[in-house]
Amino acid sequence: MSSYKRNARIAAICLGALSCGALTAAPAYARGPDGIADVAEKVISAVVNISTSQTVDARSGGNEGQSRPNNRQSENNRPGGDNNERGATPQVPPGSPFEEFFDDFFKNRRPGDKGGGNQQARKVNSLGSGFIIDSSGIVVTNNHVIADADEVNVILNDGTKLRAEILGRDKKTDLAVLKVKSEKTLSAVKFGDSDTLRLGEWVIAIGNPFSLGGTVTAGIVSARNRDINSGPYDNYIQTDAAINRGNSGGPLFNLNGDVIGVNTAIISPTGGSIGIGFAVPSKTVVAVVDQLRQFGETRRGWLGVRIQQVTDEIAESLNIKPVRGALIAGVDDKGPGKPAGIEPGDVVVKFDGKDIKEMKDLPRAVADTAVGKVVDVVVIRKGKEEIKKVTLGRLEDGEKAIQASAKTTAPEPAERPVTQKALGLDLAGLSKDLRTKYKIKDSVKGVIITGVDGGSDAQEKRLNAGDVIVEVAQEAVNNAADVKKRIDQLKKDGKKSVLLLVSNGEGEVRFVALSVN
Repeated sequence: MSSYKRNARIAAICLGALSCGALTAAPAYARGPDGIADVAEKVISAVVNISTSQTVDARSGGNEGQSRPNNRQSENNRPGGDNNERGATPQVPPGSPFEEFFDDFFKNRRPGDKGGGNQQARKVNSLGSGFIIDSSGIVVTNNHVIADADEVNVILNDGTKLRAEILGRDKKTDLAVLKVKSEKTLSAVKFGDSDTLRLGEWVIAIGNPFSLGGTVTAGIVSARNRDINSGPYDNYIQTDAAINRGNSGGPLFNLNGDVIGVNTAIISPTGGSIGIGFAVPSKTVVAVVDQLRQFGETRRGWLGVRIQQVTDEIAESLNIKPVRGALIAGVDDKGPGKPAGIEPGDVVVKFDGKDIKEMKDLPRAVADTAVGKVVDVVVIRKGKEEIKKVTLGRLEDGEKAIQASAKTTAPEPAERPVTQKALGLDLAGLSKDLRTKYKIKDSVKGVIITGVDGGSDAQEKRLNAGDVIVEVAQEAVNNAADVKKRIDQLKKDGKKSVLLLVSNGEGEVRFVALSVN
């Protein structure tokens, strides 16, 4: 028998077996859990569509046909929503033979072009998702769904349209709280505990993708605590449940019907789901929503420091084993950390009883702590642990104060630069001419870098001419000779790397560890 006939016969046998039930049914994990339909039926009435309108000047072109990006998101990190129908501009697939025609006719037209129509200001619409958390009419969605909107409406699952009031919004977590009034009792859902989620656990997303309201998709928790560089408090739930444009602000449910996340972003080169979506965890959402409902704004704790990651080289320079914590790169003069004795070079390893394993743990811990609370901050300074007691301020007040306190100091007398060479760097004293050339503020003190050797460790660590070395191995330096002397001493002491505190012209500092070999 030929291989073709043999394979055909095997296929026929398999098909026959399937048709007569000889093979066992697909395992449960392949079908998914049986409770998805029950959960969807239970909660779908609390999931709503968010419709917004905005008046735009046609001459500016607006954002027609584009979705608003999340703050600080990369190109491929798209909001999982905002199916903006701005101007109803047709969309064609990239590479289509009609693409050039549509681009020329719809996108590249200018005011006054023949057939351009009315160039007056007009309203454009966009759509997203949300969910009701209180039968009195409290709705949660993403901030980017309602940002810049002149009018916001909530559309219930039965089609009822209600005008919404914005109670508060938070750009840092991309959340917003709305209020609607309804003559009938509204269905509401409750939050679950996102901290109890396990990898592989089934979850359900419901929302309004591509204006298709009431769409239910299911998948699993693919990862937790994802940082996609969209904000300072990133700790997203990653899921493969299909999330598309228009899903932004919609809920992510567990199989108990509890909201364990708010669908916010996707990674996609095309704008459609490729199985990587992100939701803000309910633990973060609950705290923000409570503050927005109570105060109309957030009230986060504030330590008043600037931090950076503790790398292996920095840990070796500071004698920190194992590598952990958040390195203090700067302390705000008017922040709570200053009077408590926190200094640049300290490494925070514990905050209010919580271990700080890496840099991103500290902003979250501080933000979640009540304003005015006295907390213990454990830092490592020169190889030893110290406890600093800090009375937390309010982040929002601190940000306003910092923006308003742009002050200058009297210029220092001109100094004749003395050039030294160390670690692949050309170093000189901060003369008046060099300050002017590199636009260095008078408040910045130290030794200026005037050149960086190609291929050196300094170049790899992105040191540039115009950067100022403020400290070497946590000791202040005033001239190029001080830097050379400190580095020579560290070599004699057998150190493999040297820790530099480096400032830019504006006074923003960071730590850089360079090899001394």
